[in-house]
Order: sequence, then C-alpha cells, then structure tokens
Amino acid sequence: MSAPRVSIVVPCHDAAPWLAETLESALAQTWAEKEILVVDDGSADGSLAIARSFENRGVRVLAQANRGAAAARNAGMQQARGDYVQFVDADDLLTPDKLAAQVALLESHGRDCVATCRWGRFAGDPATARFIDDDLFRDLAPLDFLLLHTGNHRMMHPAAWLTPRRVADRAGPWNEALSLNDDGEYFARVVTAARRIVYSPAGATLYRSRLPGSLSRRRSAPALASLARSVELIAGHVRGIEDSPRVRRALADYWQRLVYELYPDAPGLGRRAAAEVRALGGSTLPPERGSHERMLARLCGWRLARRLCRRFRS
Repeated sequence: MSAPRVSIVVPCHDAAPWLAETLESALAQTWAEKEILVVDDGSADGSLAIARSFENRGVRVLAQANRGAAAARNAGMQQARGDYVQFVDADDLLTPDKLAAQVALLESHGRDCVATCRWGRFAGDPATARFIDDDLFRDLAPLDFLLLHTGNHRMMHPAAWLTPRRVADRAGPWNEALSLNDDGEYFARVVTAARRIVYSPAGATLYRSRLPGSLSRRRSAPALASLARSVELIAGHVRGIEDSPRVRRALADYWQRLVYELYPDAPGLGRRAAAEVRALGGSTLPPERGSHERMLARLCGWRLARRLCRRFRS
C-alpha cells in the first residue's frame, strides 16, 4: 500500500517578505509524500514571481484575481490530490516533523478524526515563539473543543490542523462571504464533521503575528460584519451538536465577547449581539482591557474608558 499524500495549500496575497521562508518550511517536511500548491490571490508585490521560482522544486502555482483568502483556499482544494489537507498561510511556518507526526497519528486513529499540534506566536524571530493555548494541547471531543473556543476564548492556529480529505469534504468549502474569522468558522465545521480531535505532541506551527495590514487587525465595517456573521454561524454549529445549559453559558460569553469587540465601531451589530446574550440567559464576562483602560473603567465605566483610550492612542 502506498503512503498517503498530504496536500499543502498556501493562499498568498502580497506576502513577498515571508513567502520563500514559508515554502522552505513546507519543502523541509520529513513526510516525503506531499504536494505543495500556492494560490496567488492577485498579489501586486512580486509574490507570484517568488512562488514561481519554486516550481523547479515541485511547487505547483495557481494564480487568480484577488477574491480573498477563502476563495484562494477553495481553489487550492479543487486542485489538491492528497489524502490529507494542510493549510498554511504564506507568512507562517511548519516545523520539519509536523506532517509526519500527524499523519502517523491519524493513520492509527482513523481518517474520520482530525489532528492538532502545538502552535506558537512570534513577531520577528521564530525562535521567540510563545506557546500559550496549552489547554488545547490534548485529545478532545469535538464539542469540548468548541466549548473551549466559544466559552474560554481558546483558539487553534489554522496551520496546526491536519485534516483528512474525507472530513474536509463532509465539512464543505470555505465560506467566501467571510473575511475576518473565516478560519474559525471553517474549522468549527471541520470539527463537527470529525469523530474526534487527536493531538500530536511532536511537531508545531509558528504563527507570525502583529503584521501591518493583517486581516485579524482590521476594524472596517465589512470586517466587523464578517466577524459577527462568523460568530453567528459558529454558535449555530455548536448548538447543532448539543443545546444544553453548559452550551448556552459558553455561547452567552461568546456573544458577550463580541459585544466588547464591536464597541464602539459597529453599534447596530453590537445591539444584535447583546440581544443574543440576553436570549441565552445573560453573561457576567468582563471585558478584556489593558491596565490604563482598566483604571479608567473603575471611574467612568468600560464604554467611556474604551473611547478615551482609543482617542489617546490615535
């Protein structure tokens, strides 16, 4: 029997400073049976030329007009021929043993599971990566993972997953109507389509953070609308598994966190989120604040403190 193949799908838009390092980390995987697909999503900074410079090393390159990261990933999935799918953004890194460890794990547990591994954030030097969401670094039932995500604000970096193609097909394509938090919504569906999440203590992914222009830092109206829609969809995925007091408590906190995130930029969406909190029984979750905002909030409440701190930073 031949070894299973892994398709590494790399969506890319204006990632010229980091793309080569990302592709080197994909090529360095000790799992030999792999294909690497770069989907350039209308880059204007030379990323496409960098990607094509790797074609003589077996990297396949697709180019499309700018349609967003979700559309790029879907285009890569349509061309992927692997038994497993590994998504990695064009500025992130994989350690060399990442795929080999997870493939071995899934081949022993079954291709109806999905695998995770350690992940850490770094800003400049990958050696400084900090691994902080360690309560997810274990085997989990799908609902237990989703409750940690919604109720406790825990996340799994998108590249940390390895997904069997059959699970990905059950989950369906990436939602191209979403920009912000499209990965959270997609992997919520992947998790609900899997029998179990199995954790590999070997291998890791490194998440490059604090980049200017990063989608996760955007506060535009479309970005915040995408965030709100993703929360709505994820909450629906969770309640589709179980509708119980513990689920409603977690989802009330999830929506309450969104209330804080939307203020003061999207008042209409914030009111809708607050209504969801009330419908779920309410939440006592406090806002996440820096030290200055926390001190101000004691005097004037969190809303005014948020506005004052933002005005001071600007």
